[in-house]
Amino acid sequence: MANHNSHAHDEHESHGSLKSYVIGFVLSIVLTILPIVVVMNDMMDKTPTIIFILIMAVLQFVIQLFFFMHLREDKKPRYNVMALIFGLVILVTIIAGSIWIMTYNAVG
Repeated sequence: MANHNSHAHDEHESHGSLKSYVIGFVLSIVLTILPIVVVMNDMMDKTPTIIFILIMAVLQFVIQLFFFMHLREDKKPRYNVMALIFGLVILVTIIAGSIWIMTYNAVG
């Protein structure tokens, strides 16, 4: 009976440690603040600013996948692929929706 409990305990530990969550959270905050600082202080022209924001968004997406969606885990790769597809759907929806809103907002 003791072996059964220790096995169940091991399964719960594979979800990530406090250290990995803190690192992911700090990186997410930094990748959010950097574009805000660049835009608010007018540090770059329009095109480099947009490219910088897109790069930060992609990096943040990767951080979210590795630190919070546990893409690195090998025990359940099917769930990892489903999480990746879901993340990509969300990403495409946000980008397409933002472009659509900006396009029709500029016309009116």
